[in-house]
Amino acid sequence: MSMSFRATSAVVRRVNVASRLSRPQSMPPCRLSTAASRQRRVAIVPTAIYAAARLSTAASPAAKGAASPAAKEASSSATKQESVPVAKSLLAMTAAVATVSAGAALVESAASDSCPPFDPRGQRFDQSTFAGRFSKMFLACDPRLLFYSDDEVRRSGKMVQDHQSLLANPPAGTTKEEMNRALWEAMRISSAALHPDTGDTIPHPFRMSGYVPFNGPVCVAMVASTSTPALLFWSWANQSQNALVNYFNRNASSEMTNETLIKSYAAAVGSALTVAFGLATLIQKKYSPSQAKAMMRWVAFPSAVVASSLNCYIVRSPEIDSGVPLVDSKGNDVLPGSTSNEAAKRGVHSTTASRAILQAPVYFLPPVLLGTVPILKNYLARHPAMTVPITTYVLLVIFGFGLPGTVAIFPQMSEIAAEDAEEEYRLLRDESGRPYEKFWYNKGL
Repeated sequence: MSMSFRATSAVVRRVNVASRLSRPQSMPPCRLSTAASRQRRVAIVPTAIYAAARLSTAASPAAKGAASPAAKEASSSATKQESVPVAKSLLAMTAAVATVSAGAALVESAASDSCPPFDPRGQRFDQSTFAGRFSKMFLACDPRLLFYSDDEVRRSGKMVQDHQSLLANPPAGTTKEEMNRALWEAMRISSAALHPDTGDTIPHPFRMSGYVPFNGPVCVAMVASTSTPALLFWSWANQSQNALVNYFNRNASSEMTNETLIKSYAAAVGSALTVAFGLATLIQKKYSPSQAKAMMRWVAFPSAVVASSLNCYIVRSPEIDSGVPLVDSKGNDVLPGSTSNEAAKRGVHSTTASRAILQAPVYFLPPVLLGTVPILKNYLARHPAMTVPITTYVLLVIFGFGLPGTVAIFPQMSEIAAEDAEEEYRLLRDESGRPYEKFWYNKGL
């Protein structure tokens, strides 16, 4: 056997211990010894929240001429009210990430007793249903996956490769059901960090599991921005990160040149800044300063919808020309060396649509909740300094649950009817000699 029973037993014990815990852990127990050295990856992102408020305050118009003592006192009071409680914002972000992690742990634990037999080409959850796709994506977006080292990721991948021998000869004291669950968990760990097409390691900020702790605070900064410079800066940061997420999670079977990537990025960021600047300028011209400041929080929603959609489409559009391979139900390439442009077009369009839908829960729902729910509205009216911490928690939690929900709308391994594919695919026959009725393709994320 290519993998020692000791390493396999360690993974099995880790799964068993996790299932007995009365509450989800913020990170896998096995990583506690090295977690402190890795917290810097996640700890740097709350700076965005504080910097957004600083940019907004610095960009506010200053009063011309000498100000009266009363005006100075009012200005000082307003400045105190607008100051950002950094410690509380950090705590809110940590609590939000922990909430999302706890939700993922509960989903994994609830499914532990109904694990199907392990199949590396199969799925733990029924991908024909939205609930199954949501469960899969929610576990893939689990922030705790960021704390696994490269060695652990590679060992988990090795477990998946050796699954047949492990199932035939499980470690002593391990039941077949426990071995199946350990293998599903090993595949979750490895697939969260390794690209499915190339096997390359995806950088932490651009993994699906890194979306909430890394991209979430940037989204908070966009919502908290009350000036044009702040909104433009965080729109650029947001779309730059989105472009990199699109690139690292693209369908890697379609090669893109550096020139294409640079043009796509420039067009995507340019569209984001154009939309954000245009809407911000329109609001500031038509409304008073106080009204404009209140409305700026809504600019992030339409600008993010247009920009994120264009960003995703421009970065992924070269796939339409190069096409993607089609596979059968077992994952085998049905026509090696050939690709389908129709399947690639459908994949790019569905991914672009999901990115547009994602903006609604992230940029639209939090301002609605904070402005209409009586408890939240009254509390923030009495404690305006808590606006950023509460916005941080609400937005990140909604982001954590909304991201897998929108991605789950369209299956990652999508299908296309044989009659809708190119003519060269319609004539193909399967191993039994019957014509194929449908094919599958990786649409990317």
